Amino acid sequence: MIDLSGKRVFVTGATGGLGKAIAAGLAASGARVALGYNSAAAGAEALAAQLAATGHLALHAPVTDTAALTGAATRIRATFGGLDILVNCAGMTRFVPHGDLDGLDDQVIDEILRVNVRGVIAVTRAMRPMLDASGKGVSVNTSSIAARTAMGSNIAYCASKAAVDNLTLSRALARALARAPKIRVLSVAPGLVDTDFVKSLDESWRNEQAARTSLGDLAQPEHIADAVVAAAGLLTYSTGSIIAVDGGRPLG
Repeated sequence: MIDLSGKRVFVTGATGGLGKAIAAGLAASGARVALGYNSAAAGAEALAAQLAATGHLALHAPVTDTAALTGAATRIRATFGGLDILVNCAGMTRFVPHGDLDGLDDQVIDEILRVNVRGVIAVTRAMRPMLDASGKGVSVNTSSIAARTAMGSNIAYCASKAAVDNLTLSRALARALARAPKIRVLSVAPGLVDTDFVKSLDESWRNEQAARTSLGDLAQPEHIADAVVAAAGLLTYSTGSIIAVDGGRPLG
């Protein structure tokens, strides 16, 4: 097991399917975790109580609200004394067939880009001083192979993940932050993950997608959590890299 004892972590979107698994994996590795949530206060508090060890924190931290993020940073500093690992996991999407441009209205497009792209920048901006002070800070962004395959819940979602990987964060932001004191920046890019959102879709479609994946099934949230823990605690000489966790899905 990777030992993250003494590390202080902030996970955005911590009450979602991926966020819960990531927070659990980090806590099981010894980290103290601040759980960022948008509206699911009760869920975040319950998760904080369920995680391994103690001292975890539930934080109201909607990623589109800069004032709230500033407040979250202040509370993390006061409670944890600083921050070593940031996991940008908050995200949103809606299933809209790629050919249905009318179904992908402006409001949906704007919300996807606000949460999935601007949110990552805003959170990183708010947490950067503490990551700098850590001396060995790391930011792990949850992306998607949709950034490369252009196959996903809708075309705006694919574009938002391409922005995370190629335009601003994993490469450009890694260059911006890789100065003394150094902050590593990585992206973990899942394929289709068997979350509650995926389970709510058509079962025959889900089974078809699983069959088309080279390893024969969809990723589980714990697979993504393992990759985040490894990125934070094991891949200490990697930055600006995108780690695919997709079961060989693009090979199918």
